[in-house]
Amino acid sequence: MREKPITVCLALLSAILLPLLALSQAAPQNLTLDMNGQQTQLPVKQLNGRNYVEVEALARAANGSVSFQGNAMRLTLPGSGGSSAAPSTQQAAPPANPGFSKEFSRAGIEAMAAIREWRSVLTNGVQNGYPIQSLGLSYYETQAQQALRLASVAANTDSDRNAYQLGASEFANMKKLSDKYIATAQSLTYIAPDSLSSDPLDQKVIACARSLAAMASSGQFTDDGSCH
Repeated sequence: MREKPITVCLALLSAILLPLLALSQAAPQNLTLDMNGQQTQLPVKQLNGRNYVEVEALARAANGSVSFQGNAMRLTLPGSGGSSAAPSTQQAAPPANPGFSKEFSRAGIEAMAAIREWRSVLTNGVQNGYPIQSLGLSYYETQAQQALRLASVAANTDSDRNAYQLGASEFANMKKLSDKYIATAQSLTYIAPDSLSSDPLDQKVIACARSLAAMASSGQFTDDGSCH
């Protein structure tokens, strides 16, 4: 009568241990995992509907690493927070040349127009033999000087400031040309109608005006030496 309880206990233990033993001895299945677009073979064990892989195998497949710190295991994968990238030592690239500001472009064009009108009055007077004193050249000089001052105030970018310097040179050359013919008229010296066409200073004023006009059209500063 005492052997019956022992037989029952053994039967119960067999019912519990045999399935567990079978699971522990189950052969791993080779499943194909897609990791970041790359397929790799990893031994996978299935238990209770879940899939399990070895940490070391996963690390190797992902080009990662496993490390231990005391009782903690650290899995580091490429691009994960476990390995922070070194801070970049490169400086930010300088901003592209912004060219001329809208305010300066508008003011610069008006200043060049004032200088062009000044020269046009002088040229017309010389070619037609008008008295130089009657042309009112000082008025046009004042108008051009005021327009150039407004362009200086509107200059914001490096291109603006560089172009203003060339505009100032254009004004200075035009003033020399104007003063030259005013002085010639005051000395009662004859002024030939075609004298401007052979005047190197007038040719310099024309060349600089063309260079500044090309810059205004492109919106970018380019110094070709015409205004120096």
